[in-house]
Amino acid sequence: MKKNFNKDAFTLIEMLLVLLIISLLLILIIPNIAKQSTHIQTAGCDAQLKMVDSQIEAYSLKFNKKPSSIEELVSEGYIKENQKRCKSGDTISITNGEAIAN
Repeated sequence: MKKNFNKDAFTLIEMLLVLLIISLLLILIIPNIAKQSTHIQTAGCDAQLKMVDSQIEAYSLKFNKKPSSIEELVSEGYIKENQKRCKSGDTISITNGEAIAN
């Protein structure tokens, strides 16, 4: 007696191979995403420091002196309260007329 097999379906081996390939891709991709997140936070903090430096210059042009603290920029409306910190958690302060992240 001849058995008729349905050739339109996937075999168990084919399904396992696909799952293996997907698993390997995830294992390779997930560590890269974590590394990129750290790099993005660092780049974002650098950009925020440049923005605060430009606001220090704007303050200097208006008042003919550098601000002594970040609070002066906030009180005069040059930056917002939430811009005193980087997304990485570092606090921005002013030292020698330049913004630095601690």
